[in-house]
Amino acid sequence: MDMQPATRRSSGVLKLGRYIVRCLTAQPDIWLLFLYKCGQLVAVNLHEPVARSVGILDELFQAQQGLSPEPVGRSRDRERAGRPIAAIGSSPSSPPRSTADGRLSHRAPSSVASSPDSVSSASSPDNDQYRGMDEDDTDDGYTDSDDEPFAYMTGRRFSSTPSCTGGSRTRRSSSGCGSSYISDTNSRRSSVAAGRRHNSCTDIAEVADDTSVGGSCRDTLSVNSYGMPQSGSTVSQRESSSFLPVTQPASAPASPVGSPVSQLLSDLSNITLDPNWQAIKSTVRERNAAMFNNDLMADIYFVVGNPGHTQRIPSHKYILATGSSVFYAMFYGGLADTKEEIEVPDVEPTAFLTLLRYLYCDEIQLEPDTVLATLYVAKKYIVPHLARACVNYLETSLTAKNACLLLSQSRLFEEPELMQRCWEVIDAQAEIALHSDGFVDIDADTLQSVLGRETINCKETILWEAAMNWASAECSRREIEPTPSNKRQVLDSALYLLRLPAMSLEEFANGPAQMGMLTLEETVDLFLHYTASNKPRLTYPTKPRIGLKPQTCHRFQSCAYRSNQWRYRGRCDSIQFSVDRRVFIVGFGLYGSSTGASDYTVKIELKRLGHILAENNTKFFSDGSSNTFHVYFAHPVQVDPELFYTASAILDGAELSYFGQEGLSEINAGCVTFQFQCSSESTNGTGVQGGQIPELIFYGPISENH
Repeated sequence: MDMQPATRRSSGVLKLGRYIVRCLTAQPDIWLLFLYKCGQLVAVNLHEPVARSVGILDELFQAQQGLSPEPVGRSRDRERAGRPIAAIGSSPSSPPRSTADGRLSHRAPSSVASSPDSVSSASSPDNDQYRGMDEDDTDDGYTDSDDEPFAYMTGRRFSSTPSCTGGSRTRRSSSGCGSSYISDTNSRRSSVAAGRRHNSCTDIAEVADDTSVGGSCRDTLSVNSYGMPQSGSTVSQRESSSFLPVTQPASAPASPVGSPVSQLLSDLSNITLDPNWQAIKSTVRERNAAMFNNDLMADIYFVVGNPGHTQRIPSHKYILATGSSVFYAMFYGGLADTKEEIEVPDVEPTAFLTLLRYLYCDEIQLEPDTVLATLYVAKKYIVPHLARACVNYLETSLTAKNACLLLSQSRLFEEPELMQRCWEVIDAQAEIALHSDGFVDIDADTLQSVLGRETINCKETILWEAAMNWASAECSRREIEPTPSNKRQVLDSALYLLRLPAMSLEEFANGPAQMGMLTLEETVDLFLHYTASNKPRLTYPTKPRIGLKPQTCHRFQSCAYRSNQWRYRGRCDSIQFSVDRRVFIVGFGLYGSSTGASDYTVKIELKRLGHILAENNTKFFSDGSSNTFHVYFAHPVQVDPELFYTASAILDGAELSYFGQEGLSEINAGCVTFQFQCSSESTNGTGVQGGQIPELIFYGPISENH
């Protein structure tokens, strides 16, 4: 007995809902794409479950409006009625596919048999129509009694035309893609019985072959664990037109290994190619990082660099404005710039990208070659945290060879702490700093600061040579000949900061007096200053520089001697130490002979993790007292805080000498705290409690009391 119209219509609604739920469960990626791009969905060749559902919903809409749905593609069905139709899933050259046990199998092309029963599990339809169906549920909305599951709702049946086999029907899809499905119920159920299950959204989804004339390409779409298409999948031109139009970042930012952002940005080129990339980014930081150097949604572009070496960098006003008050005023202030491109010729592209990486990703990546340029851009756009990171980086990488150049930059950027660190290095290691390549590149004001420095610790001849080298480089920058007169011109008033009278007579006579830099009157007055009792008035300072006063850390409270101690037979005395502030080790104090005056030959070394930082072979004379005798390195050696260094000495001389006792493991020397521990390299008995190397001589910060 037939159901009443209302009952039949309700049954059809339930079947529609069941079918949509199954499609949604099997293909969430397609449904999310449908919801996002619903306006373009009908014109695009999507997976058949969605395309079929869209056609059904379209027919429902037309039925509610009282329109008569027009069969889709009926003329094509009649045109194809006389042609054999290849089974769905076969192609002229089908690629291997994975079987249930993980092996690859090649499926040979097959065609539809002449009877419905000839469609076996080996050649059954293999397309996404059945991904939305639960094979265990035989009630799939297509029963033997229901020719069409939605006929009661739409008032019509789907167009059907006899196939060339005469026994099975072809049901037209409403997607407009020109594909035909073999939808015989018995053949589908036989396929289900054969155990062909497609219930995983993380597998490779095979799109049905386009069996229209001339079309034999096979499209595959890789999906991720969220059911969304991944980059690298092969997508047909029609399918790709439905994706969100995005572009990958121009350069993927690199991150320190192991950091969360490094995992986030490990493959940035694929992040926003996923139409649902936002769903896999759980934090605002991750989502902002995906936008770094990305054209997606970019509303401002920066053309960065000198003309001829520029780089166009996409950005987003909101992110920039939340990280910099300069950017906020630029985009949202009273005098906001409405241009789509902003030229930044005074900034290096790499430094600007470092700034953007910090604003987008909250990550700082600094390199030795670009840290100064990054500090400049951080100061320019008032990003203090990035500027502080640059200063810290420069402080940790500060050496005598770059101290002068960093001093010039710290003066320019008004960084007093960095300036102080630079002065500490320049004062203690002046000879190395003044002979460095970077010294000739400093500005004129910094040069005057160095030449006028009272505590710089070097001979005046070293400062004279450095000033001449700078003058030659400045002449080259001004494109003039480096003649003595031109050098004097570019030095200007800085020349009168050199303390020529502080040189010895020999040093002056063999140096400045013969270089043509001084006038005849100046040369005569300086010679008279050295030799005459009635000295002339000079335009150069006559008072020698104070320099740095060496400080001493004495680690023993007393010393002693015995008839059988302390002997030297080529064995090594060593002690390890660390400091809490940067100092510069000048040399060691050593005990001498306890049996009378004696000469000693000594080799001193300063090591860090087995690497020799400095060494010197020298001699000293011991008068037989218990005093310490100082031996020095050629140049002071920088010692950084919180690191252990090894001080070693190998003495050769009188066998018996004094030795220290009652040693301390921690000592405060001025503003610096020293800590001592025994060294495994010590083979002559020296340790924390007693032995040799009683003193460490160093340059360091001086307490306010001094």
